[in-house]
Amino acid sequence: MADKGSIKRLEFCNFKLDTLLEFTQAINANVGTEELMLRYEMLLTRELKIGKVLLLAYNQADWRIVLHTGLDLETALKINAEKHLSAIDEITTTPTVHHKVLHLFDIVIPVFHLDAAMAYLLIGDIDEEREGVSPVIKHLHFIQTLTNIIIVAIENKRLFTESLRQESIKKELKLASELQSMLIPSSSIYPQNEKFFIHSYYLPHYEVGGDYYDLIKFSPDQIGFCIADVSGKGISAAFIMSNFQASLRALFSPEIEIGDLVKRLNQVVAINSAGQRFITLFIAKFDASTHILEYVNAGHNPPMLYDMNNKKLTYLTEGCVGIGMLDEITNIEVGKIKLSSGHPGSKILCYTDGLVELNSDQTIESSLETITQIFGQEERIDASIQRILLDYDIQKGNTNFFDDISIFGVEIY
Repeated sequence: MADKGSIKRLEFCNFKLDTLLEFTQAINANVGTEELMLRYEMLLTRELKIGKVLLLAYNQADWRIVLHTGLDLETALKINAEKHLSAIDEITTTPTVHHKVLHLFDIVIPVFHLDAAMAYLLIGDIDEEREGVSPVIKHLHFIQTLTNIIIVAIENKRLFTESLRQESIKKELKLASELQSMLIPSSSIYPQNEKFFIHSYYLPHYEVGGDYYDLIKFSPDQIGFCIADVSGKGISAAFIMSNFQASLRALFSPEIEIGDLVKRLNQVVAINSAGQRFITLFIAKFDASTHILEYVNAGHNPPMLYDMNNKKLTYLTEGCVGIGMLDEITNIEVGKIKLSSGHPGSKILCYTDGLVELNSDQTIESSLETITQIFGQEERIDASIQRILLDYDIQKGNTNFFDDISIFGVEIY
């Protein structure tokens, strides 16, 4: 006949196996984190008669309290995992620890994964009023193993949820990118005739960007065009730019004075961005019957105008401050230039600052000088833009830039 000690050892062995099976089945059944922690708490407090429990777990670069029972939250918050527990790498009784704040407990049980601490379980007020040594003291490694299983399960749930969230964000960004690409006109819709030849290039730094350019054909002789750049990057910049595009399309017409147009656009951006963002803008109108170009440069990189007849390069600088920088723009200088006609004619290169702020060995000044040298040649605007792209190896997948890149070129005969 087995003695009483053997029977107790057998009973507790069966208890451990049943417990591990129960929690493993719960994890496989995808029981929620709250339910899992409730079962864990009941096991420690009711089955093992532990009066105080504090479980700290590492989660996304920070430690947080996962469970506390038998003590109030204010007391639990006094224990700092980095400060008080980081030196503990094995099951330790608190009297051997120098930090007095830990003496509220009896034992610290660390949980490691690949040599990195994942959690610390602190237990106290252990029921020792039983015959012999408390089961808790005899089976601390079992508690450590079970805690490890639960912490890993919770972390896996978090990672799975985060993976789903990231996948959802990717799908939303892809959709946003597709929608934004619809706002950026393609070369196929540009007028290409004996009066105008237009070419462009767009490369967002992220899935969506804050750059924008557009062309509006008012009549066979009249066109309006612009290029703009929102301060900042990403979704918020793209949202503001899409709103700006809608406003510009609604307001831009052959009748409106270009200075008045800029003032009205400024009001829209100032209200919508609440002073948190601004837009640099170059906007122009051209009439082929008079060859007059009217423009406003609102804080944007000055476009280059190259007269291929006279071999003369000019920067288009007349204008005002950026759109949305001030609640109201009172002083706007409208540029007006009569362009030469015929073949070859004039060409205009508009670009955003991503082109001249490439992460290369060149400074902005030397980048501008290189672009100017390329652009100041008697060749079609599309050839000039293509040479700039090749010279700087600008293409999707090249990580050697850190902003959206937009180039918009107009050739006028």
